[in-house]
Amino acid sequence: MLRTIFLAAMAAVSLSSAAFATQLEPYKDDVFAYPGILKTADNGDYTVVDYSEMRDINGRDVVPELRVKPKYLSLDPKKSQKDLVVTTETGPVKVMAVGKLDPGASVITIYLHGQGGNRQQGMNDFTFGGNFNRIKNLMDRNGGLYLTPEFRDFGDKGEAQVAGLITYFKSQSPQAKLFVACGSMGGNLCWRLIQDGKVSKDISGLILMGSLWDDNFIGSPAFKRRVPIFFGHGSRDPVFAIDDQEAFYRKIRTSAKGYPVRFTRFETGNHGTPIRMTDWRAVLNWMLTVSL
Repeated sequence: MLRTIFLAAMAAVSLSSAAFATQLEPYKDDVFAYPGILKTADNGDYTVVDYSEMRDINGRDVVPELRVKPKYLSLDPKKSQKDLVVTTETGPVKVMAVGKLDPGASVITIYLHGQGGNRQQGMNDFTFGGNFNRIKNLMDRNGGLYLTPEFRDFGDKGEAQVAGLITYFKSQSPQAKLFVACGSMGGNLCWRLIQDGKVSKDISGLILMGSLWDDNFIGSPAFKRRVPIFFGHGSRDPVFAIDDQEAFYRKIRTSAKGYPVRFTRFETGNHGTPIRMTDWRAVLNWMLTVSL
């Protein structure tokens, strides 16, 4: 009898946590707001944001690209931050975590770094204009969990490691919606994971920042499930051409009417601009609303 009551209580807590994540509460929205909107189209799904290196890097950072001004920061998430080794079906995986590690996280966000990065990149409070500090705060303050893993490569081994983490943490918080954000080459893992028949069912949305595309996504089970996709891209990106990324955004829209996909173009922005400028709260709240 007592065990039944305990399990019922735990279920109620989990459902309450899941309900709590329907929208993330505001956190420093004023300082992280886009500095200006130059254009919108597609009923607001396509946005062109005014971007200026002098204002958005030099004016935002104490030391340009290395240390953001204090007004963009709160180091409260440091209290829950941990560097872990998680045992998965594919072996041990190093991962840094902020927020609710106990079962019942309200929402889970995973950031996958690009070429030359590591698990510490997405946990750095001071670089990229404090934008990683913001996602840490958003997860920590809303009963969520933020993860930045280490992985072997951007192919089979890396995919298996990240897939193992997704399976593990979703088993801990099955009601939580889980979003995967990928910077630059990390997007290769995003597309592989969303087309992995075993793990894609646990992914509620992809966030591609200065990243690439995959034509094979069109028509895939995840595409048919209408998993929401967000693209953030700098207009001067020398690594992945914005014309190709915008063309893929258009292809998704024309392949399925009303597909939940959004594109934010940072005018004059470079390769790393979307990581610095993407409005985490706006993107995640949209995905929490439209994802199944």
